[in-house]
Amino acid sequence: MSWRCDLTGKKPLVGHKVSHSNIKTKRRFMPNLQNVTLISDALGRSFKVRVSTNALRTVDHRGGLDAFLIKAKEADLAPKMVTVKRQLAKKLAKTEAAA
Repeated sequence: MSWRCDLTGKKPLVGHKVSHSNIKTKRRFMPNLQNVTLISDALGRSFKVRVSTNALRTVDHRGGLDAFLIKAKEADLAPKMVTVKRQLAKKLAKTEAAA
């Protein structure tokens, strides 16, 4: 399991730990990833994803998983979420055509 957010693509950053005597040693800044279950209203099902807490806040702010995926770029999403986004787009196009 990689240290990568399924929704935003956040991954570990590399930097230095700097001591009092200014000695620099390499370290990694890991994203705060959580395993959560997000529900898609349009598809009517839930998805287990590994996301950063920042992404969770963004999902809430945008009004749910569906609204987040519509705006998200496919390059940032995990392959599993890209398929969900395509399913969602298909479903929304079908409901829009029916209306």
